[in-house]
Amino acid sequence: MPFYEYRCDACGHEFEVMQKMSDAPLKECPECGEPKLVKLISASGFRLKGGGWYETDFKSGKKKNLADSGKGGSSSGSCGGGKCGCG
Repeated sequence: MPFYEYRCDACGHEFEVMQKMSDAPLKECPECGEPKLVKLISASGFRLKGGGWYETDFKSGKKKNLADSGKGGSSSGSCGGGKCGCG
């Protein structure tokens, strides 16, 4: 879930809150109680929880070294194997 930053225009209180992307923006300041919160634009932050976040988690054998497999082989892109001149 991403973290969002808010600032109250009434009292200047700034804070972060973890919310779902589908949650409605907060309106009431937890410090002064005024409905003057503004969502700030900042770098998004999020937390990856659980397993399965690494490239090698679901691969076995030679497939684990996927980053090295693209060197020197034939192109198999979506354009038809390099016929367009991209490979």
